[in-house]
Amino acid sequence: MNSSDWSDFENDAVVAAYFAMLSDELSGRPYNKAAQNRALQQQIGRSRGSIEFKLCNVSAACLGLGLPIIQGYLPRFNAQMSLAEAAARWLARHPEWEAALHGKAVPQLTEATMLHVGVAPTLRNSPPSEDLEHTQRIARRFDVAGRDERNRSLGHAGEERVLRHEIQVLRQSGREDLAGRVRWVSQEDGDGAGYDIASFTAEGRERLIEVKTTNGWERTPFHISRNEIEVAQERRDDWHLFRLYDFARAPKAFELRPPLDAHVSLTATSFRASFQ
Repeated sequence: MNSSDWSDFENDAVVAAYFAMLSDELSGRPYNKAAQNRALQQQIGRSRGSIEFKLCNVSAACLGLGLPIIQGYLPRFNAQMSLAEAAARWLARHPEWEAALHGKAVPQLTEATMLHVGVAPTLRNSPPSEDLEHTQRIARRFDVAGRDERNRSLGHAGEERVLRHEIQVLRQSGREDLAGRVRWVSQEDGDGAGYDIASFTAEGRERLIEVKTTNGWERTPFHISRNEIEVAQERRDDWHLFRLYDFARAPKAFELRPPLDAHVSLTATSFRASFQ
C-alpha cells in the first residue's frame, strides 16, 4: 500500500471523530479539536497535519452527502470516494443521528419565526465553485436528493417553518386578513396539489409554494415530481419553489421561479413501467 493511501480503518476513525465534533458543534457543546487530533494520531499513527487535512476532506464529503459541516474545517475537494463511503457507513450505523438532526438543532418554532431569504445561487454574479462536480458526483452516488425526499420528518419541519414565515410576513405587512387564510395544503389536502403551502403576497396575489428542505448546503440537489413541474408551468405566475438549506444549523432560504430549467438541470432518475 502506498504510504499516502488511507485504509478503511483509518477513514472510519477520522469520520467517527468528525461526526463526534459535528454533533457537539450543532448542539452548542464545547469540544477540543486538538485533543481529537492527538487521539487520532495515537489510534491510526498519522501526523497531526495529515489528520487536519483529512478532516477538511471529510467536510467536502459531507457537502456531497447533503450534511452540515464543521465550520472550522473548510472543505478540501481532493478526497477519494472511499472517504464519502466511510461517512455513509457511519450514517448507516447511526440512523438516529440524521433522523434527529433538525429536531435537536433548530430552536422551537414561534409565531414570530422569520427566515432569511437570499438570492438563489444561480442568480449571483459569482460562478459556481470549480469543485461543484466533486460534490455532485458524491450526491449522485449516494442519492442525496432521494434521501432528503424520503425524510418525512425533515420535510414536515421545513414546511412548517415556511408556513410560519409566510404568516409572519403578511402580518408585518399589515395583512392580518390574508395571514389567517394561509393554508398548509400538503397537510390538509394531501400531496397531489403540486405545492405545499397556499399563501399570498401583500397585494393579495396567490403564492403557491413548494418547499424543498435539506440539512446540506445551498447547492444540494433535490427531487421534484412531474406533477410539481406541470403545476409550475401551468401556474408560473403564482408558483414558487422555496429552497430551505443548512436547516439543522441556521436555516436559510432562496426562491426559484419557473421555468425551473433556467436554474437547475432536470434529470430523469426513474421510469414508470406500464404493461402493454
